[in-house]
Amino acid sequence: MLFFTLFKESIWFALTALRVNKLRTVLSLLGVTIGIFAIISVFTAVDSLEKKLRDSVASLGEDVVFVQKWPWTFGSEYPWWKYINRPQASPSELDFLHHRLKSAQSIAFEVSAKHLIQHDNTTIDNVSILGVSYEYDKVTNFEFAEGRYFAENEAEGGRDVALIGSSIAEVFFPRMNAVGQEMKVFGRKVHIIGVMKKQGESILGNSTDTQVILPYNFIRGFVDTRKENANPTILVKAKTGIGNDQLKDELTGLMRSIRKLKPAVEENFALNETSLISKGFDGLFGIVGLAGWVIGGFSILVGGFGIANIMFVSVRERTNQIGIQKSLGARNYFILMQFLAESILLCVLGGLLGLALVYAGIQIADKGFDIQLSLSGANIILSITISVLIGIISGFIPAYSASQLDPVEAIRMN
Repeated sequence: MLFFTLFKESIWFALTALRVNKLRTVLSLLGVTIGIFAIISVFTAVDSLEKKLRDSVASLGEDVVFVQKWPWTFGSEYPWWKYINRPQASPSELDFLHHRLKSAQSIAFEVSAKHLIQHDNTTIDNVSILGVSYEYDKVTNFEFAEGRYFAENEAEGGRDVALIGSSIAEVFFPRMNAVGQEMKVFGRKVHIIGVMKKQGESILGNSTDTQVILPYNFIRGFVDTRKENANPTILVKAKTGIGNDQLKDELTGLMRSIRKLKPAVEENFALNETSLISKGFDGLFGIVGLAGWVIGGFSILVGGFGIANIMFVSVRERTNQIGIQKSLGARNYFILMQFLAESILLCVLGGLLGLALVYAGIQIADKGFDIQLSLSGANIILSITISVLIGIISGFIPAYSASQLDPVEAIRMN
């Protein structure tokens, strides 16, 4: 009961201070408001970007190992000279792994190219075109809006069939079903047998919405799949219950055998996995998050001094009232908690104003610039927690000084 009485009185005193000294209070809260706005804005942007990146990475497959020429590494110095003369992955290596690799559930081959595609008088330039082997749909996350994947005889025989992304279907066939229609790729007619489900934008550029997927044995007639820009890749998906480390161990031994590498010779291939990208992003987001703390921290520090100042002024203005309360039996902790609660309330109010500005910014970004951001519950809790801590730190010394006043001296003071 005592706590609720104290809390009620503290709210009343704080609201009275706001009403009586509007300009002073607003200026004092401004630092906390700006600090919370800066920190939560940075964290909201980082969280949204991180979610998009991790979703894009996850779409590659967390249990998939990519056998390639170039390793996925992050850092200021990339030793490209070590890798430039490595051989590319090849279909013959895929066949060898198919017969020897025991820990794999599925294995596929992929090459890529950029080219224009046509339907009637409509042309789309610089389209991402993939040439894939039969088991590609079992290695990657594949969903169809309509149609189907390649049959084995279509993939192995290099038939003129294609899968297209939803964005391409919307441009070429806005009012009809795309499955069963034709379009031109590399100047050749291909039959569309499937439209992939809309995936949305991908920061890594691997969204299927703007892709055309053809059988590898078809695309190899038009693209030199051994060239660097074709990025030939073997994709290996582990069996259920088998981790990537075990799969990579077996892959390493088999690839060294295929390429006839002696025991002391370094591998001339890279075994990449999505965890390498995620670890690289962890460091990047850590730096951005630290920058957010530094930017917002200075504003919060200034805001904390502002709150401390207003609390000292509040103590001075209510010295007589404190003396009367203590003469009527109010304990020191009652006075301490009264002013401390007022400081916390003021800081929380500043934090809520900062959150309101963040929310307004999110709405403007969403509607004005089509940038999708979201204010997470974790960031809301973080902002309120910071506000409470600043209120405690800023208000403790003024509140403690008020609690130690002598009641007789306090009543005499004007």
